[in-house]
Amino acid sequence: MTADRPTIDAAFSGTLGNFVLDVAFRIPAHGVSGLFGPSGCGKTTVLRGIAGLSRLSGHLRVGDEVWQDDAAGRFRRPHLRPVGYVFQEASLFPHLSVRRNLMFGACRAVGEAGGAFDFDDVVDLLGVGELLDRSPMALSGGERQRVAIGRALLSQPRLLLMDEPLAALDRFTKEEILPYLESLHEALSIPIIYVSHDIAELERLADTLVLFDRGRVRAVGPLTELEADPSLPLLQAPEAAVTLAGRIAAIDQDYALTHFAVNGGTLVVPGRIGGIGQQRRLRIRASDVSFARVRPVDTTILNCLPARVRSITPQADGRAQVNVIAALGDDCSGAEIVSRITRKSRDALALEPGERVFVQIKSVALLASGAARTIAQG
Repeated sequence: MTADRPTIDAAFSGTLGNFVLDVAFRIPAHGVSGLFGPSGCGKTTVLRGIAGLSRLSGHLRVGDEVWQDDAAGRFRRPHLRPVGYVFQEASLFPHLSVRRNLMFGACRAVGEAGGAFDFDDVVDLLGVGELLDRSPMALSGGERQRVAIGRALLSQPRLLLMDEPLAALDRFTKEEILPYLESLHEALSIPIIYVSHDIAELERLADTLVLFDRGRVRAVGPLTELEADPSLPLLQAPEAAVTLAGRIAAIDQDYALTHFAVNGGTLVVPGRIGGIGQQRRLRIRASDVSFARVRPVDTTILNCLPARVRSITPQADGRAQVNVIAALGDDCSGAEIVSRITRKSRDALALEPGERVFVQIKSVALLASGAARTIAQG
């Protein structure tokens, strides 16, 4: 995080019943920052503290503005904070049409008139144009949440807070709305703080991650770095994975394959996806990565790249498996890949940190902006 870019600096503490909160973190004032951790670890409490809805002890600076400083006796009241807040439940007004619900957000704008978010642009971005004359009672769960997001944006916020906006939705509805959230990430210039206990959501959306654990901050940093940190619980999880930034480098029309350039090599994903130069996120599960001492031949696995082992750590659930982190590229300076293999496999290949290997990737999931599903290669 560079010193010349604006940041959000937060520190809150307090006791709520038997729960003790004591957190401090600094995140970029741009992109999407995810607050991640199990239910009950303090994520929503902190989000409400940022909005001013919960009066917690501490301080809060957003860019060059101080919103709270207990030492100086300063506290900006909630209605004066230029934030948009999206709750788990859409909480739309049932007696108002979708259009009037959206306009209610515009009426609550904090600051000068003529903000950054135009009504027509927000309607188009969230795909709610055909819903404007409907009652909220006639909308699906995903449609209601899109309207709630639109209402929050039309309040002209300088910070968007999202408190597990998909938690009340079923899996299929989540897949329906996630592309719209990805569009927000691409289209909005304001920072978003997104609370979730589902790492799959944050893999698609977040740039920065704040890991919470029982009222404390365990770690803060770029999503890609925290995913591959052996000291953190993300690597121990059954669904451990890494997220890579990929750029479409070529499309094989004959075999309908798309080649993505990543730091340290090129990965192949089935399907003719997007255009040359477009950016996408790629997800590689630890369970889909294996190693070889020499480049394999006569194999159905298309993705095989040179790499070097960075670290080997035991898996917490027993003695059978280890987590291996390797850096891609001929010079081994590329993106980090995580693999979960058995101790027997490690010993059979005599793997040690510093060893050169070939990484075989059985499956690459494409977290495609604007796509309603992930596409996997087997």
